[in-house]
Amino acid sequence: MHSPGSKPEETSREPGTACDCSRTAGFEIILDSIDAIVYVADMRTHELLYLNSYGRQHYGDPEALKCWQVLQAGQAGPCDFCSNPHLLDADGEPAGVYVWEIRNTRTGRWYECRDQARYWSDGRLVRIEIATDITERKRIEEELAAAKHQAEALAHVDELTGLNNRRAFFQLGLQAFRQAARAAGPIAVIMFDLDHFKQINDAHGHLVGDKVLVAVANGMRSQIREADIAGRLGGEEFALILPETTLSEALTAAERLRGVIAATRLAHGSIHIQCTSSFGVAVCEDGSLDLEHMLSLADAGLYKAKRNGRNRVEHAGP
Repeated sequence: MHSPGSKPEETSREPGTACDCSRTAGFEIILDSIDAIVYVADMRTHELLYLNSYGRQHYGDPEALKCWQVLQAGQAGPCDFCSNPHLLDADGEPAGVYVWEIRNTRTGRWYECRDQARYWSDGRLVRIEIATDITERKRIEEELAAAKHQAEALAHVDELTGLNNRRAFFQLGLQAFRQAARAAGPIAVIMFDLDHFKQINDAHGHLVGDKVLVAVANGMRSQIREADIAGRLGGEEFALILPETTLSEALTAAERLRGVIAATRLAHGSIHIQCTSSFGVAVCEDGSLDLEHMLSLADAGLYKAKRNGRNRVEHAGP
């Protein structure tokens, strides 16, 4: 036997002797028992020289075809993803084992491939590949990745209303205020909560109260722009950040949303539940104030609206 990567030495034994045939048959028995695709292909011509039993069961008899004709689909020539360039060193000699993953274009199944260049018995360079089916592993990995993505998304979304939760609202809000500061442009904050919401929960139960909150959130979505940031800060308290928005525009937006909420009626048995909301508006015309300061001003406006009779919009701020 020659060492890995070396050219075979000349021997006095003629090919096809009993010893050679026996040894070849023994190797084939071993390779045919492997629960993976094992094949050998000429690295220059891509002729498929050998395909084990597992491979033939999945891809048929190679019949002197090219590897890409048997193992892949839709190929008019050698695959763009062929591993051959990874198998030789700078001198064109066999390098080490190259491990990679691929989704087969013919079956759609995933394989982990271990490829290596070797000298064949006639002296030519061949690619030997052992491809193990990892489709089930990839399915599990994809499900775990999807679950992680969903968990990350839920970490930023209020589960009941689908709005940004408090954490996401502040993260997005900080970005919006940085942009306003860089541009020295206007930015508005609106805070509001539902009037006498506790009475709704006490009279009709928290399930109905949750439906009211969802209806309010849907009303918010119908009134805001794509660039606006809407969030539920907790309980029945909501907030909006409106970039590039002047005081008159913010007051108009708050009044419009107040009207939408007041006009919302939720059917519960034979009765219709209606609620109102109180709003506080704060605007910084030049981006010089931060989010925390603006929320404090908007909150002051909200309490001013409560003191002045509820179901109204009040402005507080510079």
